[in-house]
Amino acid sequence: MPESPEVDALVDELGAQLAGRAITDVDVLEFRVAKTRARPPSSLTGERLTAAMRHGKLVDLVFGDAHLVVSLGRHGWARWRDGDGDDAAAYDAPVTGADDADAGPAPALATVEFDDGRALEFTDAGGWVSLGFWVVDDPADVPAVAKLGPDPADPEFSRADFDQAVVGRRKQIKAVLQEQESLAGIGNAYSDEILHTAKISPVAHAAALTEAELGRLFDTTVGTITTAIEARRGIPIDQLKAVKVAAMRVHGRAGETCPVCGDTIRDFSFASTTAQYCPTCQTNGEQLPLKG
Repeated sequence: MPESPEVDALVDELGAQLAGRAITDVDVLEFRVAKTRARPPSSLTGERLTAAMRHGKLVDLVFGDAHLVVSLGRHGWARWRDGDGDDAAAYDAPVTGADDADAGPAPALATVEFDDGRALEFTDAGGWVSLGFWVVDDPADVPAVAKLGPDPADPEFSRADFDQAVVGRRKQIKAVLQEQESLAGIGNAYSDEILHTAKISPVAHAAALTEAELGRLFDTTVGTITTAIEARRGIPIDQLKAVKVAAMRVHGRAGETCPVCGDTIRDFSFASTTAQYCPTCQTNGEQLPLKG
C-alpha cells in the first residue's frame, strides 16, 4: 500500500514535471475509478496543472479552482508513458514484497495525457478496484480527505495531537496507527517499522501503554515518517516501491534476522493481511498467531 513517504515523493515529482502543463485527454478504462460521475475526469481537459499536494495517502492534482483527488487504494500507483507509444511496463518494473499483489507490471486503469506528449498512467494491481478519482472544488469534498486525522509529517504535529489520537483507546495500537481518521498517512508497512523501533507489541491496546511507551511511540512515529519522506525525496516514481521494500527493517522480512537483537522476524495475522514483528524486541518472546 502506498503510504505518506512514497506518496509525498510522487506528488513532488508530478508537481515538478507537470506544472503549467495542460491536459489534452483523459481515458478512464475502468468506469468504477470515476467517483464523481456528474463531473468526470475528462471535464478537466484543457486545464493546466497549478500544483500537486498530498492529503494523507491521497494525491491532489490542482487545476486552477478544480482538484483531481486520487486515492491509490491498496495497490494503486502512477507511471509515466512517453509520447512515442513505448510500452508503459518499462516504467513500472515488477517488485516483489509484502505490499505487492503480484510480480509484474500492473494494468493501467486510467490515463491522463498532457500537452508535452507524455501521459500519466494510474495503475491498480489488486483483486478489486481500489483506485479512485474525484473532481471537486475543495479536497474536503472527498470523504476520505474530510475524515483525515493529523499527519505526523506536518511540522505542526504535536504530542497533544498524538495523545488525542492514541491515549485511552481500547484498540490494538497497530490498528490505531493505521486508522486514517486518527493519524493520516500510515499503513501496514510503516506501522510495523514504527512499533519495532519503539519496542511495542502491535497487539497491545493503546489504553494499556505506559507514559514511557507513549513517549517512545510519539518520537518514533514522527521520526520514522519524516525520515522516510526525506529519504524518498528525489527518487524516481518507478523506483519508489523497490526503495521502500529495501528500507524496511522488519516489514516483509519474516524469517530474516532482527537487526537489533538477532531473533527471527515473524509473521502474524492482522485484519485482512499479514504483518511482521520481532518477538524479543516487542512481545517478550511471545509468538503472535498466524492464520493459515
